[in-house]
Amino acid sequence: MPVDDRIEGYAAAILEFATAEGQLERVGDELFRIARAFESSNPLREALTDPRIPAERKKGVIDDLLGAKTLPLTVNLVSFVVNAGRASDLPAIADRVAARAAATRSKAIAEVRTAIDLDAATLARLTAALNAATGKDVEVKVVVDASVIGGVVARVGDLVIDGTVSHRLEQLRETLNKR
Repeated sequence: MPVDDRIEGYAAAILEFATAEGQLERVGDELFRIARAFESSNPLREALTDPRIPAERKKGVIDDLLGAKTLPLTVNLVSFVVNAGRASDLPAIADRVAARAAATRSKAIAEVRTAIDLDAATLARLTAALNAATGKDVEVKVVVDASVIGGVVARVGDLVIDGTVSHRLEQLRETLNKR
């Protein structure tokens, strides 16, 4: 799928700033998590995309939400995107930054959705399994998603590996219906 030139431009600018500050990996990771929060929260999305809300108020929302949890550089970059009127593009920009940052380390992004956060040992096993399954060296980005009842859903590019309990039950249901 082609990347919008504006999204690519913002991603390139963010990459330049993060690289210049020596924080490319952390900024990429923080933006990825922010983008997932933006996608999953209607109130946040509305607060940052509503043109009737003044820029200062949007900046306050960003500062309150991210200030203590992320680098000041990340806060400033998110504010830059929002103040430029591109808040609705934030997830696409963040995904592009994460992909380009991973590519600088010769890795592909694997977005993994789970019901709970993964410990280091589980994350290492999952990374090894995804490396083997995809034939790529992946960088796993975990998204905690309450809609995942058990198991994981992994996406690497266009490849989706669904190991959730609900998917397994659906497969079982289809198998039983064929008999």
